Amino acid sequence: MKSCGVSLAIATAAFGDEEKKMAAGRATGETKEGSFNLTAEEREALGGLDSRLFGFVRLHEDGARIKTLLGKAVRCYESLILKAEGKVESDFFCQLGHFNLLLEDYPKALSAYQRYYSLQSDYWKNAAFLYGLGLVYFYYNAFHWAIKAFQEVLYVDPSFCRAKEIHLRLGLMFKVNTDYESSLKHFHLALIDCNPCTLSSVEIQFHIAHLYETQRKYHSAKEAYEQLLQTENLPAQVKATVLQQLGWMHHNVDLLGDKATKESCAIQYLQKSLEADPNSGQSWYFLGRCYSSIGKVQDAFISYRQSIDKSEASADTWCSIGVLYQQQNQPMDALQAYICAVQLDHGHAAAWMDLGTLYESCNQPQDAIKCYLNATRSKSCNNTSMLAGRIKFLQAQLCNLPQGSLQNKTKLLPSIEEAWSLPIPAELTSRQGAMNTAQQAYKGHHPNTEPVLDPSQTPILQQSLPVHMITSSQVDGLSSSAKRKRTSSPTKNSSENWNSGQTVSYTPVQQQVHSWCLTPQKLQHLEQLRTNRDNLNPAQKLMLEQLESQFVLMQQGLHKDQSSHLAGPNDEQPPFPTGSAQYLQESSTSIQKQTGHQILPSSSVTQGAALNHLSSHIATSGGQQGITFTKEGKPSGNRFLVPETSRQAGDTPNGCADVKGLSDRIQQLTTEPVCSPNHGESRSPNLLISDNPQISALLTGKANDSVGAGACDKVNNIHPALHTKTNNSLASSPSSVISTATPSPKSAEQTATHSDTSLNSPNSRFHTINGERLENFKKTDLPIISQKPGPQIIPSMSVSIYSSSTEVLKACRNLGKNGLSNNRILLDKCPPPRPPTSPYPPLPKDKLNPPTPSIYLENKRDAFFPPLHQFCTNPKNPVTVIRGLAGALKLDLGLFSTKTLVEANNEHTVEVRTQLLQPADENWDPTGTKKIWRCESNRSHTTIAKYAQYQASSFQESLREENEKRTQHKEYSDNESTSSDSSGRRRKGPFKTIKFGTNIDLSDDKKWKLQLHELTKLPAFVRVVSAGNLLSHLGHTILGMNTVQLYMKVPGSRTPGHQENNNFCSVNINIGPGDCEWFVVPEDYWGVLNDFCEKNNLNFLMSSWWPNLEDLYEANVPVYRFIQRPGDLVWINAGTVHWVQAVGWCNNIAWNVGPLTACQYKLAVERYEWNKLQSVKSIVPMVHLSWNMARNIKVSDPKLFEMVKYCLLKILKQCQTLREALITAGKEVIWHGRTNGEPAHYCSICEVEVFDLLFVTNESNSQKTYIVHCQDCARKASRNLDNFVVLEQYRMEDLMQVYDQFTLAPSLSSSSS
Repeated sequence: MKSCGVSLAIATAAFGDEEKKMAAGRATGETKEGSFNLTAEEREALGGLDSRLFGFVRLHEDGARIKTLLGKAVRCYESLILKAEGKVESDFFCQLGHFNLLLEDYPKALSAYQRYYSLQSDYWKNAAFLYGLGLVYFYYNAFHWAIKAFQEVLYVDPSFCRAKEIHLRLGLMFKVNTDYESSLKHFHLALIDCNPCTLSSVEIQFHIAHLYETQRKYHSAKEAYEQLLQTENLPAQVKATVLQQLGWMHHNVDLLGDKATKESCAIQYLQKSLEADPNSGQSWYFLGRCYSSIGKVQDAFISYRQSIDKSEASADTWCSIGVLYQQQNQPMDALQAYICAVQLDHGHAAAWMDLGTLYESCNQPQDAIKCYLNATRSKSCNNTSMLAGRIKFLQAQLCNLPQGSLQNKTKLLPSIEEAWSLPIPAELTSRQGAMNTAQQAYKGHHPNTEPVLDPSQTPILQQSLPVHMITSSQVDGLSSSAKRKRTSSPTKNSSENWNSGQTVSYTPVQQQVHSWCLTPQKLQHLEQLRTNRDNLNPAQKLMLEQLESQFVLMQQGLHKDQSSHLAGPNDEQPPFPTGSAQYLQESSTSIQKQTGHQILPSSSVTQGAALNHLSSHIATSGGQQGITFTKEGKPSGNRFLVPETSRQAGDTPNGCADVKGLSDRIQQLTTEPVCSPNHGESRSPNLLISDNPQISALLTGKANDSVGAGACDKVNNIHPALHTKTNNSLASSPSSVISTATPSPKSAEQTATHSDTSLNSPNSRFHTINGERLENFKKTDLPIISQKPGPQIIPSMSVSIYSSSTEVLKACRNLGKNGLSNNRILLDKCPPPRPPTSPYPPLPKDKLNPPTPSIYLENKRDAFFPPLHQFCTNPKNPVTVIRGLAGALKLDLGLFSTKTLVEANNEHTVEVRTQLLQPADENWDPTGTKKIWRCESNRSHTTIAKYAQYQASSFQESLREENEKRTQHKEYSDNESTSSDSSGRRRKGPFKTIKFGTNIDLSDDKKWKLQLHELTKLPAFVRVVSAGNLLSHLGHTILGMNTVQLYMKVPGSRTPGHQENNNFCSVNINIGPGDCEWFVVPEDYWGVLNDFCEKNNLNFLMSSWWPNLEDLYEANVPVYRFIQRPGDLVWINAGTVHWVQAVGWCNNIAWNVGPLTACQYKLAVERYEWNKLQSVKSIVPMVHLSWNMARNIKVSDPKLFEMVKYCLLKILKQCQTLREALITAGKEVIWHGRTNGEPAHYCSICEVEVFDLLFVTNESNSQKTYIVHCQDCARKASRNLDNFVVLEQYRMEDLMQVYDQFTLAPSLSSSSS
């Protein structure tokens, strides 16, 4: 593996990847400029510093020496870049990225990492690089890219030393993205790891508890919180936050008892929380809410006053104060409180609604309408339709009033425009403006004040992780723009103020705050005054003149500053928009909560409606798309991450507590990454790496090139590289690496006809500098910084699959002394698997609804005709409908009818999915207002008998409704879900709830003997069990895959979009009497659907989703659409994406099949690896299956043979290497063996398949429960495996024999593969 150094002479490897991972490198030393020389001691010290130390080093106090050293190294590197005109080794940039990351100079780190990425074709082998890049993305809240980088780290090196930190951050990001299952899994993986991390175990447990609360699993959350309180020596801040959450839950959640009991408990919890942290403004606010709900007005006012004292910038508190004043009939005081709330948060829907109600009660309908309009434009508004009706009513009232009656009427309250200048709001405005200016000035004079360390010290969080306390009611708002604190009245020119999420473009703040700079508040005030120029009083006119004069000065000053910053030595322009690096670091100041703690501001990119008042929305300069920035406080000491939650005066019962920091620094909360998963639309910041434009140009690969339109694409595409797909396979497929027919990632990208050849494009592996090819340069001879060697790694081997097992094991001798392993099946030289890009060229629009391949059978002979098998398994046919199969084979489908099923086993268990009845080709949110991809359903269980009653009653109810409509002489469609008129009506009203009986297990041959025997009439290639079915060679049962499952449906029952487990084929027969409608997308396009899922905050593998056909057609994705009638068999080919909806009342039976083809095996292995990358369990154990195939099957297809043989070779190497490493370390390997029918084993922690050597805890072994761990998870729990025994299931001699005896069989003329 490539190192992280300067020259091509690679130093020793570090931290043990299977290749030569994360090796260290060389850095600079002697240059002719003596000031940049690095001594031998300095080079030695720098050799141990890379991204893995981020968060575990201190760059201040005792770490000042290291900070100085890193700064010197960076200057030395930059000097060498200039001297070499950018002609340095790629590893040089990687090391430079690490140093800048440790210095927390994120723009420079990102630029250096990007340059390394663009130059290093096998960058993915460098786990330290991927980790550093992930940290930078995480800092900018570009979660889409951070997740990809972190996942690739764990894939290439499951034993990575910072795996716990990665799991923690993945848990937080998935929590933000509402992928709660993935979030919980990663939090648990972080919790069991005994390695150091930036959060303590109790803090991780808190996040798990809050995750339950966010999922509305309140009893689980309450139990987890209470269990956390029992922890010994629980830190005071953690205790305070847990009590705060419990208090707020009891106030909001009806499930936790009656109102009196709940409120009493809530007050007790909150009072205990304040005992632990008296300075929590949020706890005081919640306490006020509780007092207010039980009528203790005075106590509520006192609590709110305390909340304002502790955290003035709280829109929630001001809104609640307004409610109390309004209840006490003090309208002027209520008005000022509401104005304060909407000043702090222009999107505070509750405050706008309450303010509108106040104006309406004072008979001021015009002001009320303005407030209601602002409420409807807020992303957090949940009752838009009600407000729209109210607005229409008031507008109608105004139209009916006599002309001039409103003007002659005395107003009880100032208008909304005048209210902005009332004493309390005006004072708050000035305070917030002063605070923002002070923060900008502080940042200008104290850039990058944080930094590094001694590895032995307790780790600290170098930049705040996002804490994502998102209430379940806020989930829908996650994709909205972050709200910015504004102080101008939004009611003036409201259409402008609320347009485009109210993005306001600011001039980037320079390194110092000039006297002529206008604060954002003053700019808005100027806009307000200009708008109402004709109605100003003398004082306001004077203010307008002063602000306009200052604005002119500011424009002049900015022009001078920009000119001086931009001009290079030859008046060259830097490759990115003006001041982008400084802009990222210094713009977008936001109001921090004041709790008496010092706040060290830093920048972070974020979006999200869950940020109620701590974010600012600023558009970038230079024509970039709007990016939202917000401040983060850097924590030290206690590093806990805190939640941000529900805020409105009228909180829903699902609200959670808005918890403040458990650290001494306030940490800004974030909710959604700035980068859209849509690669074409996402825009990450383009960053200058240096104040020197020459260095910037060289580091970005654009020494003298002008900036093209794609200059912004660098960050967007830095991760999804190597998408080249050949012969419908991923770049990392086993077939592509075994066969020389598929080009390597590097050569494939060189020959791509539609690739971007820009120097900034990651797809271009050959870069030009000054018109020359980079590979032709004579590399600058740079001094070496030798990185300290890590554990020994397992070198790649060139052993052929045609070598004997003895030769393979001989080549493995003495490797892996440290027991490090990598359990990937794919070849070492393959990058981590990635979804395929959309096939090129795109299909024309008239080809996006292709006809469905269909075969019509007339008799039994047709069904057993060999070409039918070949047609179905042909990869060119993603789906085949075999019409009339039941009739041709005389299948008795009545055996699977509801009546027969009830008679056979009426108490058999049925899984029920409660769904909404919707049009088949559409998917609407529950309110019927917008089309969405998320397709939720609630799970429960019943019996066949009870579901049969529901199915029958549903049919009777439908007949009754039809008869009623006929008597009313109205047209009615038998199937509402396919009626265009019906779908139009459905959108306006609530959807009907239906129940779908799914996953009914028919595997018991005693209970379902007649039914299963009937299916033996089918042709061999579609049977549940056959010699040509890979799944029949597993040796154990996988329910629903190599056994039959039944589905009982009513109209509208949905099977959401998915690919079959491990991309196996599937067989589905409609029993009838009704039809089903199918939607099918070829396997080639699953990457496009994966992108759509990511864009919609959905997990392609685990979430429930129903594609929007308009989105697919716009992306040129072909969709097969057809009706499956009773007796029809649908064959879903390997990897095909599909989703199904019942048109009528019917039952279906289905199972999976694995044809003996190279295509099927290849796609199964690819999904096995993709699942591993995504931390998802593979239902089919491909390693176990491959060995059974070698034992049981004669393979004559050369491609299939090579892939299976390579898998055996890989696993044989791993077993031998790991076994030797354990013995060398003195760990006994105990023979355990296997029993007949014993299932394959999976790690109980991370769910990867574990083959041959099982790591079982001593306790589990003694109790004979055998809870299995993989080696990596076992070492995380016990570094030396002291608490584990290792059980061996196969003799090495047996595996060697199987390997040697698996040879390519002679081809038979009758072979159908």
